[in-house]
Amino acid sequence: MTGRRAVDAAESGFQRAATGTYFEWLHHVRAAAGCSRPVRLTGESATINPATGELLALAATADMPDGQIYKPCGNRRAAVCPSCAETYRRDAFHLIRAGLIGGKGIPAGVAAHPAVFVTLTAPSFGAVHTRRTSKTGQAIPCRPRRQETRCPHGVDLRCDRIHAADEKALGTPLCLDCYDHHAQVVFNHQAGELWRRTTIAIRRHLTKTARAFGLTAGSFRLSYGKVAEMQRRGVVHYHVIIRLDGNHPDCPGAITPPPAPLGLLDLVAAVEHAAATTGFTTDSHPHQPAGWPICWGDEGRGRYADIRPVRLAGDGQITDAMVAAYLAKYATKSTEATGHASGRLTTDTIDLYANPDGTHAERLIDAAWTLGGSHDWSGLRRWAHMLGFGGHFLTKSRRYSVTFRILRDARVVWRRTVDHDQDQEHDAETTVVINTLAYTGSGWLTTGDALLANTAAAMARERAEAGRDAIREQLHG
Repeated sequence: MTGRRAVDAAESGFQRAATGTYFEWLHHVRAAAGCSRPVRLTGESATINPATGELLALAATADMPDGQIYKPCGNRRAAVCPSCAETYRRDAFHLIRAGLIGGKGIPAGVAAHPAVFVTLTAPSFGAVHTRRTSKTGQAIPCRPRRQETRCPHGVDLRCDRIHAADEKALGTPLCLDCYDHHAQVVFNHQAGELWRRTTIAIRRHLTKTARAFGLTAGSFRLSYGKVAEMQRRGVVHYHVIIRLDGNHPDCPGAITPPPAPLGLLDLVAAVEHAAATTGFTTDSHPHQPAGWPICWGDEGRGRYADIRPVRLAGDGQITDAMVAAYLAKYATKSTEATGHASGRLTTDTIDLYANPDGTHAERLIDAAWTLGGSHDWSGLRRWAHMLGFGGHFLTKSRRYSVTFRILRDARVVWRRTVDHDQDQEHDAETTVVINTLAYTGSGWLTTGDALLANTAAAMARERAEAGRDAIREQLHG
């Protein structure tokens, strides 16, 4: 089958390249050339003078190559569309870093505000294979035991292997029947509510500290940028940048420094307290009448969160660039780490992915679908393909940083300016573009089109990267 697709791509690609309009077509699809499944639109685009209502220009897709417009799908998942995911990752990097050092409309003074990088992990739902290191950083066996230890199902719970980083066994339970798959998908489903309660607890603790210093309760503000990461075992945990700001009563929208003496140590103490004490019990479910307890970390080991101050220079702590790159990387990932990737599941497709006696991922999907059969828990079925997690993978507070829309709009303006896409006779600042476009379909028309467009986009990315490397050498050489 793979060989047949390669032949089809070569044949259809040759047919496209042999036409006299090939370069016109390649220019037309350039905006979506690297996309795996671009969105195809048909209709008209009108340029109007808003002052007079005069129609300055009218472009119809019927007059364009293929009779349609190609738009990038915009999917953030690298496993679905690497090109669009890379654009999303770069935007995420600038969004997160702007909240740490300023820029993109954020004042540079935020660089001096106290900020911490927090990792909030889920509790254990059963023993899994993992990579472990000693205090010196040396790799050590997964679960070494001197004596044989068997679970109630007769499975040996020892593992003397030092797992490789890409080993498929990582994150899988030592005993699938002992693992609490139901509790894990419920935690994924309730993680957003747990985070909301955690932010309330942080603010309350800081309020007590502020009052002890003689400050008012509203003298500070918390700003944060948060990324959800799906671990190999299929449970989410959060990586969060939390910044402490001031709250000026005369200018509530301004981003100001926090009032003295409220500082970094107070922020760390508040986050530690909130992570260790925040928790709740879910509503009753037919499978769990008492509900499920939801909290952070491993209570038995006293580990709830990892909290590290963020610095602007390498002084032994993590830096702003490291944090931004780390979070942006995970913003483009989803359930791929578990070996599962699919769209939203229905009654017609659930049997393809769910199996109560199958693999770890299949049991998690089955647990979400089974528990979601209860009326008040129907959200679990909606997000069964996400193992119960229905939240956004990157969120932020309103004043932490800029928005994705601002970054995308700036990129559109830059492209139009550089590429001269707009009619030179019309001033972009004094015209309005009205699109009446309708969805036609997704994906390239042929495998040859996909090959040609993606190859052209890859070559363009290589040239752009080479140009950036040359600029770096000139600046730092």
